[in-house]
Amino acid sequence: MIISTGTKTLQDQLFNRDIPTLRAILQVPVTVALLKGRSNYICHYHLEQTLREGHLRERAEIVHLHQVAAFAESSTSGDIAELTTIPEHSGIWRQVTSTRDNCLGQECPHHGKCFVLNARKEAQQADLVVVNHHLFFADVMLRDEGAGELLPQANTVILDEAHQLPETATVFFGRTLSTSLLIELGRDAIAEALNASAEFRDIPDAALALEKSSKDLRLALPLKEGRLAYDQVKRYEGFVPALDQVVARLDSLHTLVVQQAERSEGLHAVALRTQALLEQARSWQKEDEGSDQIRWLECLSQSLHLNLTPLSLADTFKAHWDAAQKSWIFTSATLSVNGDFKHYQQEMGLTDIKALSWDSPFDYATQSLLYVPQGLPQPNTPDYTVAVVEAVLPVLQASAGRAFILFTSHRALKEAHEILKLRFETLGLSYPLFIQGETSRSELLNRFRQAEHGVLLGSSSFWEGVDVKGEALSVVIIDKLPFSPPDDPVLAARIEEINRQGRNAFMEYQLPRAVIALKQGAGRLIRDEQDRGLLMICDPRLLGKPYGRRIWMSLPPMRRTRILAEVQEFFGTSTASTLEGASGESGNSMRASSPPP
Repeated sequence: MIISTGTKTLQDQLFNRDIPTLRAILQVPVTVALLKGRSNYICHYHLEQTLREGHLRERAEIVHLHQVAAFAESSTSGDIAELTTIPEHSGIWRQVTSTRDNCLGQECPHHGKCFVLNARKEAQQADLVVVNHHLFFADVMLRDEGAGELLPQANTVILDEAHQLPETATVFFGRTLSTSLLIELGRDAIAEALNASAEFRDIPDAALALEKSSKDLRLALPLKEGRLAYDQVKRYEGFVPALDQVVARLDSLHTLVVQQAERSEGLHAVALRTQALLEQARSWQKEDEGSDQIRWLECLSQSLHLNLTPLSLADTFKAHWDAAQKSWIFTSATLSVNGDFKHYQQEMGLTDIKALSWDSPFDYATQSLLYVPQGLPQPNTPDYTVAVVEAVLPVLQASAGRAFILFTSHRALKEAHEILKLRFETLGLSYPLFIQGETSRSELLNRFRQAEHGVLLGSSSFWEGVDVKGEALSVVIIDKLPFSPPDDPVLAARIEEINRQGRNAFMEYQLPRAVIALKQGAGRLIRDEQDRGLLMICDPRLLGKPYGRRIWMSLPPMRRTRILAEVQEFFGTSTASTLEGASGESGNSMRASSPPP
């Protein structure tokens, strides 16, 4: 049996805590293995190369490198998650792990003690293997290409956090060529060429030319960050010539590396990578009006990603489910919209299935309260975030902090942070304020738990997969209904295709996705039978739009109100508040079974 879940953190939780507990209760002698992608394990070859070359510039990375070397000598698993003294974002990890592209396979001099192969051997011998969705789909892609397999055969596959599958599959069934990947290829080509023959300068020169052209391609788009459809890119005159130059430089490097590939296994691996990236670059250049692929770009601060994404995943999924002779179980707390699974079935190509839904074991009516404040403007108004913060402040006073404030955009997150800092000073509130990005997510959560009265501001990565039990988190506040931006090129193309078929893309695609995301955010609040807390949704569309009823009825059966005094009563605080007038209180409270007025 294989269990696939959404993240490596959840993998570790299942393997180290949940499954051992269940195994002890059931007293079943099941052998369990944990298997992650190769980039999660130390690679002896790349560690040796990095130690030999000594090209690290940062002092911290030099220290981290020697910690990795000591760990590799003593560890039996090589799992970098066990090396907690090095930050997750440290640049050293890329230097001491491998990828599918730069792994030497059986030709590696350290093949016999490879941590990745040892982990896969354990998985082959286990009764139950715990993986994550990225590894699961990497295995699917390899099998489809006839290039081998990563996971053992299994009669049953349980896909936990199954609401994430469409997004993860979009990445794997699509193709991405990034400027950072090209630059990394060039640097690896230089290292392998110098290692094979220091006198041969043609490859390093060609690699440096590729690096320059890759950086020029990024500079051809003046956009700082964001996503663009290919049609939008055409208005930038310098982009197409810059892309042509990258392809030409990549072609030149490919020719040179192929000529020298026999000198070493490292150069041979670089030649294969160069060929694959050249094919990707050329396929992205092609004009194909009838294609079922969406061609789009993503600009990051230091790199550019050229993407080809499937217009629909349903047919691809269906072919895979039908071909695999095994049982499939899809599970998540947020798969349905008011008990209806049709949207998920359509997106996943699931036709002949059995769909079941069970109520939560939590007593939401007693443990929680849903608050929808009155008087807020529409979310597209310029002062919306200011109004949200003013509505949030009396709630934070009533709860003494202990809150997550979740945002649908980084812009709103930063704006709210600045406003809250000033308002906290004005009101003399001393609640510790944390904001996503100031440190790693795990460290931020540790600080939040220890602060006891903290207020944490987060965006997408804090909407799910975050578990804070107890009084430290007593309030979850959501600024807007989490509709994906309609100008996103992938979303826009899929909406256009659904509407072209005469269907309603908003009701069939956009609304269900927003409901699932909202339920994930709301799910951060009540994490066990002892938790108690308030969910505050600020968006007036929840009650003011016709589609609000579907969202409303999909939320947990909490007691519901629009009155600040009931919020204060819930936390046992006085209803007399200097900020109460700013929240525009009037009207009646609403119970869990009530539809919106």
